[in-house]
Amino acid sequence: MTRYRLLLEWDGRPFMGWQRQAHGPSVQGALEDALLRLFGEAATVHAAGRTDAGVHAAAMAAHVDLARPLTPFRLSEALNFALRPQPVAVLEAAEAAPDWHARFSCVGRSYRYVIENRRAPLTRQQGFAWRVSAPLDEQAMAEAARLLVGRHDFTTFRSVQCQAESPVKTLDRLDVRRDGTRVEVTAEARSFLHHQVRSMVGCLALVGRGTWTVENLGKALEARTRGALGYNAPPDGLYFTGAGYPSP
Repeated sequence: MTRYRLLLEWDGRPFMGWQRQAHGPSVQGALEDALLRLFGEAATVHAAGRTDAGVHAAAMAAHVDLARPLTPFRLSEALNFALRPQPVAVLEAAEAAPDWHARFSCVGRSYRYVIENRRAPLTRQQGFAWRVSAPLDEQAMAEAARLLVGRHDFTTFRSVQCQAESPVKTLDRLDVRRDGTRVEVTAEARSFLHHQVRSMVGCLALVGRGTWTVENLGKALEARTRGALGYNAPPDGLYFTGAGYPSP
């Protein structure tokens, strides 16, 4: 049995999320079905994170154990062929240590959220960004974002369906930057709560529009109740961008 480390990219629009489920297509299901067709093995693919319906991945780490001897190149080529026309790609494949685990060995995760701040409707970016037509003050958003960095009880920014044992997380980075009409929010932490990034971005957008003040965001954080959430941003603009692991 060989453990393979994979780096994955996908368009989240056709999927109900990463995790295999009975009521709709998933990224995990697409990969596992492809492996079964290719090699006759009912293998389980583990990922560094579990994305929601409509959420994209630019660089998701994953692993799978296979009994059939394969070179990493052959595995990636075979999977990319078998996955077509589904929008999932294996960017890299390599052999991994037997005790390396995509999820449990991970010590850091990063996300990017893309907002298109413009009046015109989206065409090429439809489904890949959140269009906010009202002008956004990205400097106010960046100031508000600094309130969320550090160790906090993020109950306000946590889905009621979240299965994490504790709402306390340490947010290492939350940056807001503008490039023309594009406003990007970058978030980094060891781990995130369900809907945490989308909920934080939704509230930062309220600050950017002037609907909320920085103080309103602080009060929402301190409230520690989902009822204090201002807005949960849609999944369209969210991308999983990286997983960090200890140096060998």
